[in-house]
Amino acid sequence: MKLGKRLKKLRKERKETQEQVAKEIGIVMRHYQRIELDEGLPGIEVFFALADHFQVNADYLLGRTDVREMLPPSEEAPEEI
Repeated sequence: MKLGKRLKKLRKERKETQEQVAKEIGIVMRHYQRIELDEGLPGIEVFFALADHFQVNADYLLGRTDVREMLPPSEEAPEEI
């Protein structure tokens, strides 16, 4: 499923308008419309704002998984490079 289709589904589930979502994440409505219509991709900051707004993980928005839940941060220390 494409990003736009996922966004539209999530937005409809929450009974929100495109204008409400755009305002909440800090972009103009036309920019959001273009993302939802798959006419353009969001920048990384907007992408993560969308994931946060809809409370889903980034892989779900990208269509890489059907698991919506955001994963808790790992309690393990990151490996040093």
